[in-house]
Amino acid sequence: MTDREAQAPAPDPHGTLSAGIFDVDGVLLASPHERAWREALRGFADEQRFTTAMYQSQVAGKPRLSGALAALQTLGVPNAAQRAEAYAESKQRRLEALIGAGAVSAFADALRFVNAVRRLGFAIAVASSSKNANDMMRGIRLDDHHSLFDVFGANVCGRDLPAGKPDPAIFLLAAAELPAAPANCFVVEDSPAGIEAARAGGMTALGVARLDDANSLWEAGANLVVTTLDEVDLDQLSRGKLWRRIYEQS
Repeated sequence: MTDREAQAPAPDPHGTLSAGIFDVDGVLLASPHERAWREALRGFADEQRFTTAMYQSQVAGKPRLSGALAALQTLGVPNAAQRAEAYAESKQRRLEALIGAGAVSAFADALRFVNAVRRLGFAIAVASSSKNANDMMRGIRLDDHHSLFDVFGANVCGRDLPAGKPDPAIFLLAAAELPAAPANCFVVEDSPAGIEAARAGGMTALGVARLDDANSLWEAGANLVVTTLDEVDLDQLSRGKLWRRIYEQS
């Protein structure tokens, strides 16, 4: 563990936190997005070259067409710009098939954290570039009457915006619809592009490194990086501060 990871970060100087904005894929849900991107490469490039590291650094968090273009360019596919739309459409068909087959699950720590943040009285929003995010959340049942889709005060998933992450537009829109000042919002993200977007919007960025990729989230400007949302200190969050829990030595 590095010194940076071992220490709780200084409180963000912009403001006291009172609202949370959550990405979906990789934060709330273990979705088949990466698998769909990889399997849709058939006919474009060797799908084995589409690695998790490449997905996280080049594709995750971006709108579909931007992600398709980034993937093809990274893999050196000829005429990438002309072929990106076809690749994006192939990925969407594959993703819909995987969702229909039930290849979506929620991260248990994420559900615990969302519920804890709600109990603190924070306003919460969900913000994903994916137009499939809402259908996936509807499939996660919390009880007989509610799904994960139902718990957020604002939802800007899949909106058509002039620019995708790392542009902050989607997070600024989420804050406006809560409503909450950007300085009072923390954003939970698992991709460097998402972390950059949060910071560009003047928000506190909480990175979730589920894929042994903490360094890339720190480098993108995260205020705090955790491997599970259970590591966030809820007592400090109730005071508007984003800190890591300090575990007592036994």
